[in-house]
Amino acid sequence: MSTLQQKYAGVISAAQSSGITGLQVQEQDGILYISGNASSTAEKDAVWNALGAIDSTYSASDVNLNIQISGLTSGTALTVATEHSNLNLRNLPSTDADVIGKAAKGDTVTLIEQSSDDWWKIRTSDGKEGYAYARYLRV
Repeated sequence: MSTLQQKYAGVISAAQSSGITGLQVQEQDGILYISGNASSTAEKDAVWNALGAIDSTYSASDVNLNIQISGLTSGTALTVATEHSNLNLRNLPSTDADVIGKAAKGDTVTLIEQSSDDWWKIRTSDGKEGYAYARYLRV
């Protein structure tokens, strides 16, 4: 087991025990890639929460999570699940991108695409489209 696999053993274990299918753990150029498919946001969250226990800011550059939720297709209704604030809608999938709109906690939005593990393109009820941080979206 490599040093990276030891460092992120809790994340790998969470992926295995939460039921992630097609789980792949690969190391390349000093980065550990963990990918697979979840059948629910709860399964995906279990993996992210395990990472949060190691890296509370989710800023580690030596791990890349890509857990897609199976069966989520364009048009799926999602609920905004922020803790207190509105969810920013951005013109590009990055926290550096311009905020072009907001969705309130509890709002229902429509999935356009799972752009990456971190960012999903969504449409708000008033037709605004943009990228939102996937951690705050629930099926």
